[in-house]
Amino acid sequence: MRRASMVLALLGAAALSIPAAASAAPTVTVKAKIVPIPKNLNKKGGPTWPHTGNILGAPAALEGTFTIKGNEYPAASEGWVAGTLLNVGPPPLRRVAIYLPKGVKINTAPFKKCPLSKFENHLEPPCPKGSEASPPGEASGKVFFGESEVQEKVRVQAYFVPGKNKAVFWIEGKAPASIEQYAEGEVSPLSSGPFRELLTSNVPLITTVTGAPAAMAEHIKVTLGAAIMKGKKLVSAGYVPKTCPKGGFVGKAELSFGGGEPSSWQTVSVNVKVPCPKG
Repeated sequence: MRRASMVLALLGAAALSIPAAASAAPTVTVKAKIVPIPKNLNKKGGPTWPHTGNILGAPAALEGTFTIKGNEYPAASEGWVAGTLLNVGPPPLRRVAIYLPKGVKINTAPFKKCPLSKFENHLEPPCPKGSEASPPGEASGKVFFGESEVQEKVRVQAYFVPGKNKAVFWIEGKAPASIEQYAEGEVSPLSSGPFRELLTSNVPLITTVTGAPAAMAEHIKVTLGAAIMKGKKLVSAGYVPKTCPKGGFVGKAELSFGGGEPSSWQTVSVNVKVPCPKG
């Protein structure tokens, strides 16, 4: 039983969100903000590292919240021509791309890595302590048992994996479906345009039982960020830009939806402009 949400990561900042819509595509709203880095990434809440968060040039974590609304799936083209299942929600989320503002620095090299085989074996044995790239986040949406739709909430947590600036998002649900799945992600540089770093995560297509529609994501909240002490220095996986352009940071999120080949996916873009840190 598998189901998806995504995850991912998020742009360099804080609070202004812009809904985006496309013809015959879901509506997506994104909220993002810069937050301090938790000391313990294995639980929600708790103390954070001092002098981290919404400060120019400082180590920081990025909190992103996605809300997805739609009624495009399942459609008659998938064979659902009657019954309660026709057009009950957005299509399955397949890819998340986050364009980060200029000046954001990403470096996962100093952190421990969790082998990909751990996720293939359902985190047995668990990842090594110190390889966590985020505290536990969550996602919710619909999964299907035949023609019955039910709500599911899953835990989403990121881990550093081997490779330059690579991570995996572990997706785990307990009920009503038992879900253990992962989505691979990475941050790569951009050579031109208004952005300099691109975070992408490909979400697997997940179904519960044979013949049922794939799971759909409707709400995701994930915080990406980690820090460790190297001697007397705090080393972070991500840093806020040292300067902020007039009017605030600018970022963009692209979410792709679909059930077949990538060429058939629909992509919804959301532009995000966030205020400069105070002080």
